[in-house]
Formats: sequence, structure tokens, C-alpha cells
Amino acid sequence: MEINEFATKAQSYLKTFCGVKPNRRTGSPGNRQATGFFADIIRPFGYEIDATPFECLDYICEGSALAHDEEAFEVSVSPYSLGCDVLAELITVSTVEELEAINCEGKILLMRGEICTEQLMPKKFVFYNPEHHQKIIALLESQRPAGIITATAKSPEQVGALYPFPLFVDGDFDIPSVYCRDTVGDNLAAMQGHSFRLKINASRLPSNATNIIARLNGGAARKVVITAHIDAYEDSPGASDNASGIVVLLLLAEMLSDYRGENCIEIAALNGEDHYSAGGQMDYLKRYGGEFSSILLAVNIDDVGHNIGMSSYSFYECAPKLEKKAEEVFQRFDGLARGEQWFSGDHMIFVQSGVPAMAFTSENMPELMRTVTHTSSDTPDIIDCDKLVDLAESLDALVRSL
Repeated sequence: MEINEFATKAQSYLKTFCGVKPNRRTGSPGNRQATGFFADIIRPFGYEIDATPFECLDYICEGSALAHDEEAFEVSVSPYSLGCDVLAELITVSTVEELEAINCEGKILLMRGEICTEQLMPKKFVFYNPEHHQKIIALLESQRPAGIITATAKSPEQVGALYPFPLFVDGDFDIPSVYCRDTVGDNLAAMQGHSFRLKINASRLPSNATNIIARLNGGAARKVVITAHIDAYEDSPGASDNASGIVVLLLLAEMLSDYRGENCIEIAALNGEDHYSAGGQMDYLKRYGGEFSSILLAVNIDDVGHNIGMSSYSFYECAPKLEKKAEEVFQRFDGLARGEQWFSGDHMIFVQSGVPAMAFTSENMPELMRTVTHTSSDTPDIIDCDKLVDLAESLDALVRSL
């Protein structure tokens, strides 16, 4: 197939993934539409498909309101928050020490400043969960405020371009919460001790989702795994994060459909990297973790194809011989450059088990994080589909060389 035909397919795939309704949030109808589309495209290429569902949580949010007398303040519902209708005194904290010292039971708690500098890991998140995050959650659950307001500033390294960002994204945290800009928090703090009314119209929905695991030559003793996450952050089209990576998987699956080598080829659309529970990743580890010793190489693709800069690759736990082989392959492709390691993607589920791994992203990822990631600006027009084809072709060549 000519390169321009693959580019045309890439544009079509990208448009489909970014256009599902309401979005690709794990467990949502749009997410199921996206995984179904992925499976339908890849199945005719001769792959065996595993689309076993796993349980997860979706949610419905119909808005929130915060008011003092007749004055209203702009707040947004924290994803997966419970609903509430509370009239209570406002009390403020800005440090963990202040939280330890106060009694906020039954009150509306405003968290701002130092205590809100980074998004808290979900209480049951197993991959990374700092002790000080766990301490804050435990204190809040013991203090039992009737509702929480978190005032947050810009933090692109933590949450991309979101401003403000929710401090809590956790379906296991049962205190209703909203979030607002730090400037709104400043105004609210000046009214500490006054009564406020906080309304949240939201509910949690038990749901299910699937990873799509596609295999060629499934009976082989050794395998090469190529992954990308198919879910997207709430209310973001998720073109770069990560429809672009999923499109590369589909292009690569077609390119490798005539593969007759000695290894198993596993192409995995994982479903949960942007979901609080990482449900798809946990399900993959549960069902396939016992096969990690058979993996020759795991490759993760995330935030690729940006129309500025090249595609960047990095190595993890790879032997020098494997790195040299990969470098020899990639030298044939002008759009690739070796970059810095990064540790917040799905390749880490392999790296933590000592599996040789590579990760691909955009050379321009730091700028994407500051301006686009997790926002409504992450649209298909920022993606160069020729770069997606180039990356798929380089991975096709690498897989055939192993």
C-alpha cells in the first residue's frame, strides 16, 4: 500500500476516535464505541482478538453551584464526586499541618495554597501513591467535612494544560468535592466563617470497558508487545493523547498482517491510562502478567504525531545489543530522534517487571503538556498523519528485525 493511502486511513481513523460521543472516558458509551471500532478494523487482518470486559466506574455530572447569600462563585465538579446539597460554615486550610489541627466535620472545607500544589493520587492507585497523598486523604476521611472546595493553580507537569485542575479524581473517595481557580479561592478565603451553600448534581454509574488485545502467531514462545492507551481525559477529543498512538497501532497491524516470523505479535489497546483506577492496565496485569518473561520487547506509543518536531524514542531495561539493533533500524527514518526517558506512561507496567521496553512520544511533548494535553484543544488538526505512518513503518521494520 502506498504511503499516502496509509495517511488517508490515518486521518479517517483519527477523526473517528476523536468524534465518539460523549468522549473516550473509560466506561462511557463513546469509549465502548472506540474499542469496538478498533476491534472491527484490526480483526480482518488475521489477528486473534481478546476483548474481555472488566468492571469500571462511569459518572454523570449535571453541574454544581456555590453561593454565599446572593453571590455565586464559579466551581466545577471533581470527576467521580458524589452529589450533595449542603448549607454550612466555610473553613480554610492551606497546609497538611493546618488540616491536622482543625475540626471541619460537617463544614465546607476550602483547600488552597501549598496543600493543593499537585493532584492527589486515587486512594487505591497501586503504581504510584506517595505517603503524603495518602495522609491527606486519610485526614479528610477522618475529619468528615460535608463538602470540599479545592483552589488550584496551573501545573502542566502534573495535569497538562488544565487550569484549574481537580485535586481529586477518585471514584473511591466519598466526600463531595468541587474545584476552582486559585484566584477564586483567594476570594473565598476572605469569607471564612460565613455560611455557603454547595450543590453538586452528580452520580456514579457502574460500567464496564475492554482492552483490545490482538495477536498474530499466538502460540509462539516469545512475543513482541506494542501498546497505546485508547481512553482519553474527560471532555478532551484526545487527538494527541492518545488517538494518535491508537492510529499507529492500526496502521502497524495492517503492515504486519503478512508477518510470518517466529515471534508472537501482540498489539494492545489498553483502556484506562487517563482513568483514576487504571482499570485496563490492572486487568492486563491480572490476566497477562504471567507472560512477561516471554516478552522480547514492549513498545508504548503516547502523544505522537504532533505537527511540530519529530517522533522521540527512549529505551528502558534494554540490553546494548537490542538498543543497537533498534538504532540501526531507526536511522533509516528521518522523522525519528532519540529523546529523554519519561516515566508516566503504560511502558512502566513492563519496566517495573524488568521487561525490555521502548516508549515513543512527540519531541514537542513538554510544550503539548503546557498548552494542549487534557483540554478541548487536543484536536485532530494538531496531528500530522504522515508522521504516524512514518512511525508505524519504523516499528514494522523493527519487529521484523527481531
